[in-house]
Amino acid sequence: MNNTTLNRPLWFAIVAIVLLIWNALGIFSFFAHTFISDEALAALPAEESALYGAYPFWTTVIFAIAVVTGFIGALGLVLKKAWSKKAFIISLLAIIPQMIHNVFFTDAIAVYGTAEAVTMPILVVLLAVFALWFSSYGIKKGWLA
Repeated sequence: MNNTTLNRPLWFAIVAIVLLIWNALGIFSFFAHTFISDEALAALPAEESALYGAYPFWTTVIFAIAVVTGFIGALGLVLKKAWSKKAFIISLLAIIPQMIHNVFFTDAIAVYGTAEAVTMPILVVLLAVFALWFSSYGIKKGWLA
């Protein structure tokens, strides 16, 4: 480890921690959606409950890949590791088809309305792109080794 990785700005560390928290929330969301109880599913409106049954297995797999590699990437940022960029690339490559499916190949817009159905997918994609850029910026500045 070179000396510049020890001297990264405080704001960089704060953003890395915020990204770690965001990605931890992503893991929580994955478990909440994937392992929703029958009672919780039955308590949802019928249209929303039907959405849960409409997702093919591959979307669950890429959801898991997206959140786990996003979390690993954010952890890499906190630990000052350049490999965080590779993790963010994998995460983004999983997020894109997942969000395209969620918005365009389900009834999410009919169930939630356009604004609610597209806001979170757009936010997730934008934050994934930001995390990838941020890790690249940290590598360029020598703050990640």
